[in-house]
Order: sequence, then C-alpha cells, then structure tokens
Amino acid sequence: MSDNQQSITEDQWRQAKLIWDYHQMHHEVRPIDVAVGLGSHDLGVATHAAELYRSGLFPTLVFTGGNSPTTAKVFPRGEAVHFREHAIDLGVPADAILLEPDAGNTGQNITFSRAVLAAAGITPSTVLLVSKPYMERRSFATARKLWPDVEILCASEPLEFDDYVKSIGDEKLVLDMLVGDLQRVIEYPKLGFAIEQEVPKDVHAAYESLIHGGFTSRLIS
Repeated sequence: MSDNQQSITEDQWRQAKLIWDYHQMHHEVRPIDVAVGLGSHDLGVATHAAELYRSGLFPTLVFTGGNSPTTAKVFPRGEAVHFREHAIDLGVPADAILLEPDAGNTGQNITFSRAVLAAAGITPSTVLLVSKPYMERRSFATARKLWPDVEILCASEPLEFDDYVKSIGDEKLVLDMLVGDLQRVIEYPKLGFAIEQEVPKDVHAAYESLIHGGFTSRLIS
C-alpha cells in the first residue's frame, strides 16, 4: 500500500466514488455516425474506442490531442498519434481513423475534431465521445456547447472505481483529478465553455469535503 493510499480515509473514498459516479453519463451506446477519442494520459481511451469500433458501432474514429505537461513524457509524439497507433495495433484499419494532433484542451478537442471531419467531407448528426471515465460529463457539457447541432453520447472503459485507481497507480492523483474535473463542470459554464449541469447536493458536499481534505492539485485558480 502506497503512502497516498494510507492518507485517504474510508469516508474520502466514499466521497470520491460518489463524484466518480456523477461524472459518468451512463449513456446506452448504440450505432452512431462517428466517434471521437479524447486524448489524455489514459491509453485505455484508445483501447475502448478500438473495442467499440470493432463491434461495428461507427465507421469513422477521430483521435484528438497534442501534448500537455502530464502526457509529454508518456506520449512524446502527441496523444492522438499514440492513440491512433494503439488502435491500429488492436485491429482498427488505418483508413478508418482521422487524426487531430493539435488540441490542448477539451474545447479544442471538440472544435478541431469537427474541422477535421468537415475537411474529410463528414457532417455527422450523432457523435460518440470516448474519454476517461471521470471526464464523460465535462466532455458532454463542452460538446453540447460547441457542437449543439449534433446528438452527443459518451462512453468510457467500463471500470469500477477501485479498478480504475489501481490501473492509474496513484490514488491521490485520481482523487485530485475527480475534484478538478468537477470544479470545471461547475465553473466552465460561467465562462461560456460548456452548458450548465445540475450537481446534486450530496455530490457538491463530497466535492467541498475533498477540497478541504487537500485534494487540490488539479484545481484551476
């Protein structure tokens, strides 16, 4: 057990699981026009996008993402480039994948992917966003703001919270990210970056408690 694991109380784990569940949209995935795999530190996004492609849910897959401080060492040629290569290794045909290698945030992921699709002559009416599990709600709210004329569905690897934490290998970092993404869900609509999402009282209370507990490394100022 790591030092980070030892510093997290049972009540904090309960609060984190509450936020984890809120972040997921629980959409029923069905056939759609295109999927967009959102770049991040988590290669599981590419793995799950490849699984969904192979199940026949969509004909075209966009991978989007350049680099960020958290991914530059892991994916030195850019998130989308590495995600694309991973998906091809998993059996997705190269000609089914469009590449968007420049986005530096979620808004750019959506805007730049839309432009890449338009350049390829594709105007979808339904779009599946494939993301990290705790990023579903924020990516949904962002896409609804920036791409209002399409129907947005969300998907992520079907992992339980404890299994996801183990897969990342840094317990405190995951809780920090859960808190940081919830802050963005709350604050970004005020800045015009996303549509507003209702935050249940118990989820908001868990968020405030974890901030008080020091899970703050991913907060925006």
